[in-house]
Amino acid sequence: MTASTPASTVPRHQIRALHTAGTVTVYQAYTPSLGLPAARDGRFPAAWKRDRMTWIKPSFLWMMYRCGWGTKEGQETVLAVEITREGFDWALAHAELSHYEQGVHPDRATWQRDLGRAPARVQWDPERDLHLNRLAHRSLQLGLAGEASRRYADEWTVAIRDVTPLAREIHALVRAGETKAASALLPDERVYPAPAAVPAPASSPS
Repeated sequence: MTASTPASTVPRHQIRALHTAGTVTVYQAYTPSLGLPAARDGRFPAAWKRDRMTWIKPSFLWMMYRCGWGTKEGQETVLAVEITREGFDWALAHAELSHYEQGVHPDRATWQRDLGRAPARVQWDPERDLHLNRLAHRSLQLGLAGEASRRYADEWTVAIRDVTPLAREIHALVRAGETKAASALLPDERVYPAPAAVPAPASSPS
């Protein structure tokens, strides 16, 4: 969704991302000791734990909400990670909802079994505006574990950029009341054409 798209026209569950014909950009925030080497080398260092779940976010503003514009402890370095669409689509196709949803899952036991087997999980959180206020529609978070986490770090990643300066520039403009200028600097996140149905709640509270 671009900055000019009316929020009221956005479907509640929709993937929006900066993407090209071959890649998708997702965001993460790390301590500088990990984030800076990753950006410098264009790949995650050995210290990046490939056996732990990692969450990737296609929404720049949701990442800003999560990391406080790069001011929260341990999240001072904001990374834009460009990954292959093939990898992103694989994760979506092998994902399960992060929470049990009556009407989507046959029962809680089935959901728990499927979640335990899935290498990825989907979570939908309220999207944010420039002031980090919650919006009515949702933003995708994609959790990667096991095979998905390892493939993300070592196979899918095409490039890693440190976008902390961009985050600070946009934040400074927002604080100065220059919202038009701030919006102009946001990544062009357009609707992402997922090749298959992405897990989503039948309905969810605001």
